[in-house]
Amino acid sequence: MAHPFEAAEINGMKTANRFVRSATYEGLAAEDGAVTPALVNMMRELAEGGVGLIISSHAYVSRNGQAGPWQLGAYKDELVPGLSDMAGAVHEAGGKILLQLAHAGYHGFTQATGEPAPAPSDPGIAKRPRHVLTAEEISGIANDFALAAQRARAAGFDGVQIHAAHGYLLSQFLSPHYNRRTDAYGGPVENRARAAVEVLQAVRHAVGASYPVLVKLNCRDFHENGLELEDSIKTGQMLIENGLDAIELSGGLLINEKCTPSRKGISSEQQEAYHETEAASFREKIDAPLILVGGIRSYAVAEQLLARGTADYIAMARPLIREPGLIRRWQSGALEKSACISDNQCFGSIQAGRGVYCVTAEQVGRSS
Repeated sequence: MAHPFEAAEINGMKTANRFVRSATYEGLAAEDGAVTPALVNMMRELAEGGVGLIISSHAYVSRNGQAGPWQLGAYKDELVPGLSDMAGAVHEAGGKILLQLAHAGYHGFTQATGEPAPAPSDPGIAKRPRHVLTAEEISGIANDFALAAQRARAAGFDGVQIHAAHGYLLSQFLSPHYNRRTDAYGGPVENRARAAVEVLQAVRHAVGASYPVLVKLNCRDFHENGLELEDSIKTGQMLIENGLDAIELSGGLLINEKCTPSRKGISSEQQEAYHETEAASFREKIDAPLILVGGIRSYAVAEQLLARGTADYIAMARPLIREPGLIRRWQSGALEKSACISDNQCFGSIQAGRGVYCVTAEQVGRSS
């Protein structure tokens, strides 16, 4: 039976506890994706706050893979020194950090790239033009992920996480909602998972067997004609067979307001861990470390999930925006749940150019 403050290990990467900061779009990078002092300070604060493993926000692996403004980048060698500063700050504070690698695909930030966004297919769900990827171009994207992983290793990150959730490119390949292809990358899940498997193979070849490589995967898309649990489990099995070290299980698409990955209004323990049922199904079929994210706000819920063996690690995002020192507080014995009210105002501040922060806490401070 795992305990929240028990040390753990993934492919040689040892963490002080079982708490993970799930990747969160910080909106604090420079316009070209470079690390800024504000981003370094945020990572340092999380490590000082007791988080065992920090996963960076989605770092785009190629210029046409950018998802939004002020997004972290990993697409060129010139970004390595800044990434090294980020990893170094976490290590100085006693933490561990992964670089999350991503490609926006269909939902690319075309205002910045000036090009049609590359996509598995064009299902006609948006008016903006999309470029349907050829098999050769898919191979090129796998190489982009591999090069970005090499940069992460050179910068001193403890590992990488491949983003294959929430409707980003690899998630789009997995989801029938986006993927209408009829070639080797479309149709049955064995084909729809091919792009993710090829990315993993390229990354593993680039960084070697002893470097931790994780994936973030949707358990379900919770969307009409989306990825379902059975196919997600099959995808997880294929990835493990190809050298994956651990899975972070999430769910939902950014285009689905009701079942977005960051659901609103989590106010009770019964509403927390909203992917718990799916995680239990994964546990039955997949023998690999499992990180669970999704509405967890209470120490008691985290403790129960680990005790039942539903997950090996507990991941949170918004609670650590509200309270970066939450894990240290819990470890001290002050076990009150996070003050996060899941209103998602923290993400609106990114579009305003202020970066992610708890707007609600700021409002409370002004009124007190």
